Amino acid sequence: MRTALLWRWWLAIGLIAAAAYAVVPAGSAVAKVIYYAVALGGLGGIVLGIRIHRPARPAMWYLLAAGRAVWLLGDLALDTGRPFADALFLGSYVFSGLGLLLLVRLRRGSLGEAADASAVATALTIVTWVFLLHPNPSGTGQFIDSMFAATYIGCDLTFLAILIRVLADSSSRTTSLRILASLTGFTFLADAGYALANRFGTGTHGLDAIFLLAYAAWAAGALHPSMAGLTRVDGPVEGTAVGRRRVALFAACALIPPALLFFPEVVVGLTDRKAVLAGSIVLTLLVIVRMAGIAGRFQRQATELRGVTLRDELTGLANRRRFSSELAVAGADRQVVYLGLNGFKNVNDELGRPVGDRVLDILARRLEQATPAGSLVARMGGDEFSVLVAGPAEEVAAGLVGALREPVEAGGHQMLVGVAIGISATGGCEPVEVLRRAEAAMYAAKQTGEPVRVWSPELDEHASSHAQLGAEMRTALDTGQFRVVYQPIVDLETGSVAAVEALVRWEHPERGLVSPVQFVPAAEQNGLIVELGEWILRTSVEQMARWRAELGDAGPGRVSVNVSARQLNRPGFAATVAAALADSGLPARHLTAEVTETAVFEGGQAVIALHELRALGVGIALDDFGTGHSSLGLLQTVPVDTLKVDKSFVDGITEAGRQAVIAESLMHVSTGLGLSAVAEGVETAEQAAALRARGYRLLQGYHFGRPVADPDFDLVRTTVDLLVSQRTGSSSGNDR
Repeated sequence: MRTALLWRWWLAIGLIAAAAYAVVPAGSAVAKVIYYAVALGGLGGIVLGIRIHRPARPAMWYLLAAGRAVWLLGDLALDTGRPFADALFLGSYVFSGLGLLLLVRLRRGSLGEAADASAVATALTIVTWVFLLHPNPSGTGQFIDSMFAATYIGCDLTFLAILIRVLADSSSRTTSLRILASLTGFTFLADAGYALANRFGTGTHGLDAIFLLAYAAWAAGALHPSMAGLTRVDGPVEGTAVGRRRVALFAACALIPPALLFFPEVVVGLTDRKAVLAGSIVLTLLVIVRMAGIAGRFQRQATELRGVTLRDELTGLANRRRFSSELAVAGADRQVVYLGLNGFKNVNDELGRPVGDRVLDILARRLEQATPAGSLVARMGGDEFSVLVAGPAEEVAAGLVGALREPVEAGGHQMLVGVAIGISATGGCEPVEVLRRAEAAMYAAKQTGEPVRVWSPELDEHASSHAQLGAEMRTALDTGQFRVVYQPIVDLETGSVAAVEALVRWEHPERGLVSPVQFVPAAEQNGLIVELGEWILRTSVEQMARWRAELGDAGPGRVSVNVSARQLNRPGFAATVAAALADSGLPARHLTAEVTETAVFEGGQAVIALHELRALGVGIALDDFGTGHSSLGLLQTVPVDTLKVDKSFVDGITEAGRQAVIAESLMHVSTGLGLSAVAEGVETAEQAAALRARGYRLLQGYHFGRPVADPDFDLVRTTVDLLVSQRTGSSSGNDR
């Protein structure tokens, strides 16, 4: 508490001492004792304030203390008649000025404020010279004194303008700074009074009391607790805005010297004209400095802004804008390597965007390290990157595949993110076309499962064909060109039709029957598969409901409908299925959703949708089982009721070999997991018999019926009965 009030006592003592000094005889021993005691006390107060409050950056206060010390030496030189007293006083201003410049630097981050203050002070000094000092041209000594007086006044005004400008910032309005600004104002008044006193030959003893009060005020400012916050760093502020009022002020200051020349009755003699000319030169230099600072600041900001607009904010890589710009001036030997991540959407969906952002950043670093020197790596947006390389791009692409093959650890999770790469050469093409080709090659690689694909004209022809096919599909769906056909799935144990699989056919009015192999991928690509899939679903459950009503147990027990990855990844798919069942009146247990391994391999929303379907009571079948690279792993995460063994394992079932071994192993897997197994693609009675011998109960294929709109279930049962009877007869004969 005593320390906090110390500045008040110091200032009070200074005021009392200054008043006492003003009333004691000038030049007396008492006056000198009071003056130097207060001066030394003021200097010591600054040092004491630094020691007590310990500002983070004390250099400013030490410079101000040095300025007071040099001023005190100037007082001693003046009292002893030394000729260098004015030099010491000017030196004091140098130290004090450096301290205030440091304050400006710490508070605002720019010296532009000091230049503004100096311009105002210079203009006011010229006015002071002309109207106040105005030395006698015949008196060299008086001229020199006037020059020193003008310099002191100019420095006072500069310091005062700086402090007032800093005070304009609300965060800088501390008591310590207010004290410094006040004492600088008093010093200006004292210096102006000294100039007038020297000109008119009057006494200066009362003015010395003001200087004495300034000593006490310096100490009070340093002793106040707010002095520590005065030198804090506000942040990298490049400078204040140059508004209209500031421009007007600057213009007014610059116009004062030439304006004075229009009044010869005021500017008298060569000396005044030289003073006005010198002031004009100083103002011009200050304006140049200020404008250079503003231009430099604008240049830095433009450079930073250009860097921001050409850099990806997340990874720090070049962005699409910069990549396109570099591609526009690239040589014919340059090639574009375009990368798209596989399965990255699920990282964001399941683990959150912060983890996804971290994964992208890690992969960006790997890409930079794996590319040759001189290559430009850019993030094109989302989970896509591109590299502009010179030389063999396929070698670079192979290196990138290897670099991204290793798992990524982020957010406590270890993830494996695949990549598909497209390559396109730049030669003779517009940048937009080069990027389009590389991107088209990348998407082609994703569709075929290849790691790298080089663009070729065939890709565009294929894409054009897909686009045309997609447009025609829209018309086909609107005009009823699609129809649903059903292929039986038989149960060898009961001889019944256990289920039917719903399949879509397109009867094109000009092309004839279009194979699903052609139009389904196009529908997947353009998104029409969602609408087409819903139509197939509704048509199938309505037909199944009619069969249940008309045939009862003589009809199929379930209808199996194929569901695409796009449908599963669309939120609300389970609700769509529930609505279709409700509208048709078909119980959920009579519906099975067939999905491929690739549709659910990436997890995420697709697996969530399957769990929601299971909760409704809908069966789940995993189609083409055994052909994927993670079949067994999927059985741990996907709710599955039925495994549909792919036709490729059925084709060679009658012969000893790998296919037969795999088919038998898959039967054991399904039995061990409590799942049903359906053998697909059964075309002969021999295949059916071999499958039955290996434990298969449910079979599907041309041998039992082709996909048709209205299957003959009686004929299907007859075929099954014949197969069973032949097998039984064969067994009886063997027994005999």
